[in-house]
Amino acid sequence: MSNQPKIDRLLRLMKMLTGNIYYSVPQLAQKIGISGRTVYRYIDTFREAGFVLKNKGDVYRLDKSSPQFKDISNLLHFTEEESHILKRAIDSIDENNLMKQNLKRKLGTVYDYKILAETVVKSKNSDNINLLTESIEERKQVLLINYNSAKSNVVRDRIAEVFAFTTNYIQVWAYEPESGENKLFKVSRIGDVKILESGWQYQVKHKPGFIDIFRISSFEALPVKLKMGVRAANLLTEEYPLAERDIVKISNNEWLLDTKVCSYEGVGRFVMGLFNDVKIIYSPDFSAFIENKLKNCQKSFLLTQVDKNS
Repeated sequence: MSNQPKIDRLLRLMKMLTGNIYYSVPQLAQKIGISGRTVYRYIDTFREAGFVLKNKGDVYRLDKSSPQFKDISNLLHFTEEESHILKRAIDSIDENNLMKQNLKRKLGTVYDYKILAETVVKSKNSDNINLLTESIEERKQVLLINYNSAKSNVVRDRIAEVFAFTTNYIQVWAYEPESGENKLFKVSRIGDVKILESGWQYQVKHKPGFIDIFRISSFEALPVKLKMGVRAANLLTEEYPLAERDIVKISNNEWLLDTKVCSYEGVGRFVMGLFNDVKIIYSPDFSAFIENKLKNCQKSFLLTQVDKNS
């Protein structure tokens, strides 16, 4: 007999025991569709596997300080780039292979950020990530307590409607009613999160920004077109795997990158590092950006030489 139903129930129980809502054993049994006796047996299974459980009366919780959670997080957590590489590998499987769609479906399930956010339980931000995830699911406003803004250098509370995470849960996209703007809030700068009773009131204004292949985000998308040699193309896709979606091979030794970036800083560093193997294809603003960077570098170099000789 297959153990899949049992494993499914165990994972569902684990998810509920690490969430932000407290359930009694009878409630867990009802939601999962098993008996209370089976719940206790599964709890014993967790203990035997080395997980730490805490309980208050009939309410049990899996301790997030358990070292096993780090292993689970590392196992299940995929960045967007890792997911892209895995998807590419799965797509290379022959279409007649019956396992192909199964693998893609499972990857899609694991990559769902709502599931992944609940596996990030070892970091100091785990509680806030879980609460932010819950606020998205329930479409509730949140109070970001003691948010430390790097831009204004001010620590204060902010009310926001959080609606999306960026890669690795480093930041969240949120609409801030006070400013009337969609903003990025860095999770590590949030002191605590409190889910408010009030639901989303500005959903029609929710608009996430753009994250480019160089992992820079903004609401601006600037077109860039580059012709690259083999070395530059290989290094680009190795360091920034998502760039592969925007690259086309035009000859045996030439590749074309046609993409949009949030700023010229990321792509600028790439071009300047491989200057002899990259050619800018009609992008006047980007060309001016690189020209200015080169002038500043030359000026800085000359000043350094003067200091050495003085």
